[in-house]
Amino acid sequence: MLKFVIDEDMPRSTAKVLTENGFSCLDIRDYGLRGKSDKEIFEFAQREEAILITGDMGFSNIIFFPPGTHHGILIVHFPTEISIKELNKHILTALLNLSEKDLKGNLVILEPGRIRIRKKTF
Repeated sequence: MLKFVIDEDMPRSTAKVLTENGFSCLDIRDYGLRGKSDKEIFEFAQREEAILITGDMGFSNIIFFPPGTHHGILIVHFPTEISIKELNKHILTALLNLSEKDLKGNLVILEPGRIRIRKKTF
């Protein structure tokens, strides 16, 4: 089963929706990590051997977070006008269509109408 760490910039309901659909989720707000640095959030996800789900484009920096050196990062990059329900629907649909191989160790960017995957090179 895939395990995810949900960053604080994602809706609270994202973990609930994913859990209801068979995924394991940890919300950083439940672990005293609200307001912590990207580095601390990233390290928590690595300790948990989980894929980080975030809206923070800073995690797309492959110099700081090179594919293959982590358990996976999924960046959700949608307009702020989208409803939470619609956003969660897009995330769930993407996760149901992506394989573990697509996610593990890779940088995945989910945007309206497309998914980009930056894979580990080794």
